[in-house]
Amino acid sequence: MSIDQILAKVGALILESLPTLFLVVILHFYLKAMLFKPLAKVLAERDTLTKGARETAEASIRRAEEKAAEFEKSIRDARNDLYKEQETTRKQWLSEQTASIEQARASAEANVTAAREEIQKSVAQARQDLSAQVDQLANVIAGRILG
Repeated sequence: MSIDQILAKVGALILESLPTLFLVVILHFYLKAMLFKPLAKVLAERDTLTKGARETAEASIRRAEEKAAEFEKSIRDARNDLYKEQETTRKQWLSEQTASIEQARASAEANVTAAREEIQKSVAQARQDLSAQVDQLANVIAGRILG
């Protein structure tokens, strides 16, 4: 086979492949216009929506974390208020109890003082009675001895 024959066969092949090549070029531009551009547009929109949804989700998470922090703070404040109220109530109760004890102590001391005075009066009365009886008994004993 000579070079002329090879070139003739290659030329024939090229001529036979020109319609196929032409169809491939047309198919390329058709697919590019009808499939790849709309597909790229849909993918870009999807990417935009995904980023938007992600940003919205992140913002929601941040808001939720802020609300959780506020909730925790309000719980801490409520606990602190409750502890302060309990402490105030405890101090008030302790103060009332101390005042009640002091009142009971003062009452007991007053009762003891009154009882001591009563006893002293009784002792004084008993001494007077004994003193009067001693004089009478002495007169009776003296009268019997002498008389």
